[in-house]
Amino acid sequence: MQEAQAGLDAGEFSAVELTQAHLERIDALDGAVRAYLTVTAERALEQAQAADARRASGEAGPLLGIPLAIKDVLSTEGVPTTAGSRILEGFAPTYNATAVQRLFDAGAVMLGKTNTDEFAMGSSTENSGYGHTRNPWDLGRVPGGSSGGSAAAMAAGLALGALGTDTGGSVRQPASFCGVVALKPTYGRVSRYGLIAFASSLDQVGTFGRTVGDAATLLAHVAGHDARDSTSAPVAVPDYHTALGGDLKGMTVGVPKEYFIEGMQPEVEEAVRAAIAVLKDLGAEVREVSLPHTPEAVPVYYLIAPAEASANLARFDGVRYGPREGESGDMWQTYRDTRGGRFGPEVKRRIMLGTYALSAGYYDAYYLKAQKVRTLISRDFEQAFEEVDFIAAPTAPTTAFRVGEKTDDPLQMYLSDVFTLAVNLAGNCGLVVPCGFDGAGMPIGLQLIGPAFGEEVVLRAGHAYEGATDWHERLPVEVEVS
Repeated sequence: MQEAQAGLDAGEFSAVELTQAHLERIDALDGAVRAYLTVTAERALEQAQAADARRASGEAGPLLGIPLAIKDVLSTEGVPTTAGSRILEGFAPTYNATAVQRLFDAGAVMLGKTNTDEFAMGSSTENSGYGHTRNPWDLGRVPGGSSGGSAAAMAAGLALGALGTDTGGSVRQPASFCGVVALKPTYGRVSRYGLIAFASSLDQVGTFGRTVGDAATLLAHVAGHDARDSTSAPVAVPDYHTALGGDLKGMTVGVPKEYFIEGMQPEVEEAVRAAIAVLKDLGAEVREVSLPHTPEAVPVYYLIAPAEASANLARFDGVRYGPREGESGDMWQTYRDTRGGRFGPEVKRRIMLGTYALSAGYYDAYYLKAQKVRTLISRDFEQAFEEVDFIAAPTAPTTAFRVGEKTDDPLQMYLSDVFTLAVNLAGNCGLVVPCGFDGAGMPIGLQLIGPAFGEEVVLRAGHAYEGATDWHERLPVEVEVS
């Protein structure tokens, strides 16, 4: 992104030329990768022309004329926004999400909307109602999820930056699988206005880039209080780029013993421990910490998130949004036909789990107890951050798995996010940077976890690590056109 901006500023090429080059690359390669659900070529070229005009008038900015991808759970005015679900097929919002609008105000160009697990429910982008996305490093493997389309677009060079969302690891895990950088901000740091909600107390808009600097640039533009979102925190946004420099002397990094578990892919553990050694060489003091309630994160998440989803998805009934199934004349039958026919299996599974957890007689035993344990998980992090500045850990227990490998085993799929869920439950921030490859040539990501509103800390650590290694510079072999 920074190189492209420098080229634009120097007049080496125009925003229209840069955008056209990306559209041509999408046309050539996305038939194999399938990162995009909608390509907005005409609008992108119009935005690029406007960016060139702004630059000609003397305006400048790090996103002016930069082509980006937007996950298809963020509202875009007049452009289909389906959340990867057939129940929203053809739906086009009448307004832009705040995060999207802020990018447009900065002069960014939207190339299109990227694929996602339906309503962001999944860890592989295989749950999309419009076909699954493939990993550019190996088309037989998944890109992760639920923001797999954005991650794959970044890895394949189909965008210079992207927005995703992270409810339980959905920007961090696909970034790890695809060998790119992703930042999950603190809950409340970025407005959720215009985001199609999955789990309202967990969802957060995140950023993708090729470098830590790219992710920081995008965050700087989308972060900040928004009066239209009651969960948006009225906290000042710092200059994130001031954090991108220097070594790590005087900082302490915690290594959670609960994050190195039995059954973890050995190459993942080796790469992450080697990355922690690099952090030590850069001046950080390494200290073991304990997050004792980590094992409870998966069951807690899969009670709270489905419960919130069951409430949020009640609005999708074939009346107010999207197409309607059945013409029986009976309202309840129309609801059953539309929801039964257009929700996918994973969404139905989570709605049923959530409805059960909230039902009379079970609320206290399940949902309320899960909320109490969530508090304990948050306290684990609070206590750890009294001793350390940030935490370094694996992002996922394995590298990208093969397409179809876990679709018949929901529990194994859920365990793909075992190292990321707790960060959402606690509301902390997390950054993922590439830190190696396994024997099959698949990327591995290092997760850097910071305290609430501690994005500067993880950005500093990630940037320092990036400067000492070259993992982020490696690109997949050109995907075959299909």
